Amino acid sequence: MAKLFIVRHGQASFGQANYDQLSELGWQQARWLGEYFAERELNVHRIVAGSLCRQQDTARGILEGMSSTDTDIDTHAGLNEYDGEMMYKAFTGRGDQHVHQKADFKDYWRTFRSAYEAWIEDQLEDVTETWSDFGGRVDSAFDFALEGAGRDDAVLVVTSGGVIGSAMTTLFQGPQTGAIHLNFQCRNTSFSEVIVGSSARRVLSFNSVPHLDQSGRRHALTHV
Repeated sequence: MAKLFIVRHGQASFGQANYDQLSELGWQQARWLGEYFAERELNVHRIVAGSLCRQQDTARGILEGMSSTDTDIDTHAGLNEYDGEMMYKAFTGRGDQHVHQKADFKDYWRTFRSAYEAWIEDQLEDVTETWSDFGGRVDSAFDFALEGAGRDDAVLVVTSGGVIGSAMTTLFQGPQTGAIHLNFQCRNTSFSEVIVGSSARRVLSFNSVPHLDQSGRRHALTHV
């Protein structure tokens, strides 16, 4: 059976004017993950990433670590993160998300979580993407990634926490609001393994970071 590795991007630039770029640590996390995959001698069929910079650059960092920089990265926008600003504005009626973050970080996250739950339960108006639409494009992206994968092939998908939360919730057949908890638990460059059979997909692991959870690298266990 093929095996799908779903990777969250490396540490991005939280709190900066442009969040969508890897920090120096984010690049290192990606390279370490690539080294780990190389040591496991994965038979990589393809690597697919969303079109966001932090996702594309994480994929490049992984390939650097694997010494496979000549490998193509396929792109599918269905792996892009949800629009958090849309969600926040639809819930609060305000466009001051970044001001709120800096003024009261804890209150901001309580508000964002409530907005997230309202989005999942289809309680928000004036959104450009519904929760159902989001899940549909995520499913399509994974189908695309797995095209042509053989029995012993590994497929690497580089995406974001919200996508992973949605995908894992579907695979676990849990309540949809569980995607919030799974999203917020995702560590940077963690990977989840999914066994892909002819008629079913089974979760083998979630949020694993063996490439970081070792002496000298504990500082690299990050969530943003």
